[in-house]
Amino acid sequence: MSKGKGRNGEFAGRNIKRSRNGQRWLSKRWKRRKLKLKEKYDPLEGAPQAKAIVLEKIVLEQKQPHSGLIKCVKCQLIKNGKVVSVFAPRDKAITFIDEHDEIVIAGLGGSQRGQMGSIPGVRYKIVKVNGVDLQMLRKGKKEKPKR
Repeated sequence: MSKGKGRNGEFAGRNIKRSRNGQRWLSKRWKRRKLKLKEKYDPLEGAPQAKAIVLEKIVLEQKQPHSGLIKCVKCQLIKNGKVVSVFAPRDKAITFIDEHDEIVIAGLGGSQRGQMGSIPGVRYKIVKVNGVDLQMLRKGKKEKPKR
């Protein structure tokens, strides 16, 4: 018999389980999931996509080592009225988006609810415009419906 605290003995199952569960709180991912932090602070409220109305087109400058202008739009989410800035991905995509259009937005894919690369403070991208896929509009395979 070893002389110690008796923490890992024959009947120590409860102690081991409790200490393991305590260790879980050190994992950032697990902690965020258990405390439902994404649902609390995310404008999309935990959903993968959301509908929004375009308020205005804006142009942002890239962050430090890069230079260039990034085409974005300010939009208001339909479900909760929050205003977010959204990135229009790829070449000439901004030309298919007008004010008061209904767009569908999704996350941009930065780590830990952050932004992507050198785009300052923008965490979402445009997927659809008036129910039509933005990439189809860009390639000329579909036309934007007249409202």
